[in-house]
Amino acid sequence: MIIKNVELETVIGVTTKKLPENTLPEFAFAGRSNVGKSSLINALINRRSLARVSSTPGKTQTMNFYKVNNEFYFVDLPGYGYAKVKRDFRASWGPMIEGYLTGSKQLKAVFLLLDLRRTPNEDDIMMYNWMVQAGFHPIIVATKSDKIKKNELERAKNSIKQTLGGEISNTFFTFSALKKTGREEILDKIEEMLAE
Repeated sequence: MIIKNVELETVIGVTTKKLPENTLPEFAFAGRSNVGKSSLINALINRRSLARVSSTPGKTQTMNFYKVNNEFYFVDLPGYGYAKVKRDFRASWGPMIEGYLTGSKQLKAVFLLLDLRRTPNEDDIMMYNWMVQAGFHPIIVATKSDKIKKNELERAKNSIKQTLGGEISNTFFTFSALKKTGREEILDKIEEMLAE
């Protein structure tokens, strides 16, 4: 897939009740704060900083809709699970994300990003279960693969699979923002879903 143009079209905050009435397919990206959602989106669209990357976890507090090639959207969901973000904001994210997962008419798939170096925690498991209950088959993207030794890769992947349970082996990618490994495979998967 060749990315020709991208624009940040819509930003939804916790106080916004209405989702955009998009007519194009949407692909959402969810994950805990600092897992690398913005880095993944920037890598997929081949831009350095369209999606804001921050060293401060919990910075993305909105849903950002990026229109890609005038054909589909990438939706960057707020990062979850960072304790230093104000509690009232954190309490609002859950309903906002859940409302989007159950309310969007164009949502084709949800990518759940997990840090390959860590076992999924309670927030990750809750997010995974939300997606499943909403009728999706979450596509797992294990990020930061460049930070783990090659001989530890399979063990780390198996740890994620066993913790989440379910049949996720066919929808599991490893990704490195530094080396861009996994980028083409993820784009191929998106292209495949667009063709369905």
